[in-house]
Amino acid sequence: MASNQIQPRLGNTGFIIFLALLSAFVPLSTDLYLPALPEMTHFFAVPEIIMNLTLILFFIFYSIATLFWGPLSDRYGRRPILLIGLTIYLIASILCGIANSATQIIIFRVLQACGGGVATTVATAVIKDVFVGRKQETTLAIVQSMVVISPAVAPVVGSLLLTFISWRGIFFAQALLGITVVLGTLIFKETHQPESESMRLLRSFGRLGVLLKDPGFTALLMVFSTMSIISLGFISSSSYIYQNTFHLSSELFSLFFAFNALGMLLGPLIYIPLSKYVDRFVIIYSCFLLTIIGGILVLLFGLHNPIMFALTEFPATLASSAIRPPGTYLVLKQQENDNGSASSLYSAGGTIMGSIGMVVVSVAEAYPVAAIALINIIIGAICWLALWLSMRGLRQQIKI
Repeated sequence: MASNQIQPRLGNTGFIIFLALLSAFVPLSTDLYLPALPEMTHFFAVPEIIMNLTLILFFIFYSIATLFWGPLSDRYGRRPILLIGLTIYLIASILCGIANSATQIIIFRVLQACGGGVATTVATAVIKDVFVGRKQETTLAIVQSMVVISPAVAPVVGSLLLTFISWRGIFFAQALLGITVVLGTLIFKETHQPESESMRLLRSFGRLGVLLKDPGFTALLMVFSTMSIISLGFISSSSYIYQNTFHLSSELFSLFFAFNALGMLLGPLIYIPLSKYVDRFVIIYSCFLLTIIGGILVLLFGLHNPIMFALTEFPATLASSAIRPPGTYLVLKQQENDNGSASSLYSAGGTIMGSIGMVVVSVAEAYPVAAIALINIIIGAICWLALWLSMRGLRQQIKI
């Protein structure tokens, strides 16, 4: 870490925790209220697909918002943009908690997504601002391993809260998260020198197009973003699979989900030491293969039993999270400037692809377990082939 970029008030440990909280906004904004989705569906007397719009539209507008927040943070600095976005998230969380209809919930979740989109984008840009080389890759892995604790903890906390309060309290808990990160932002030291006043805002947004014209950046962006179909498809359907298909209570759902989330936690933690001895591309291709194997195992053994489903889905959750640190590192390595814009495109790409996964499992709500299995197999194979073709055809353009 460069000497002029050390966080004097947060400290090194506090800095990493702050980055992890920012990066965890998506899982904390979804997984915390996953156990309440069936209750909310019943409360508002709407079909599952309508209540699933609170997830699907969240991710769609989250991805759109990230495309704005990244260039804005390049133009005006990370800290002021963080404060604006997080304040919007905080207000929207409170509005979700006092909503009186499914329509209001959907609208306020869209607003929540627009504000929350600043978090992951700026967190990734800050890591690129401050760290270089292997330190950057290992920091990404550490932050992301802390991030995936939230999918394990959030449903458990959400189920626990539901034993004392209604679903509305879940959104007030998200508001408390917003307050916490706003306070962290107030003591955060800026890591990016804002662009000069002569740099027009439209030109800053134009950097998105410049990056997309880079074939190496775009190829890797598409490959690693597509893997989000697997993780977000599972996350969005998990409460319905365990509670409606397998008829488990919300408390038992949270425990089963926590087991699968353990794979998300172990992925980056396993990658850090393994990458010292094994080439990152060998690890990446192996993770694609493991995802395919997991999907086949679900089809063979996990269709009718929650325990077997959790066990056979575990390889896919492990592999999809282990790919994140090297994938993020490789995508960001394709450019040396425009960290905010590159982070925006990476966040947006993953969220858009994840939204596709959520739509697919929603449409296949009659056979959600089989849908998850097929997604693992098909997406794992597509990403394996796409990366192989990209590395073969763009060998000179891709920086490794």
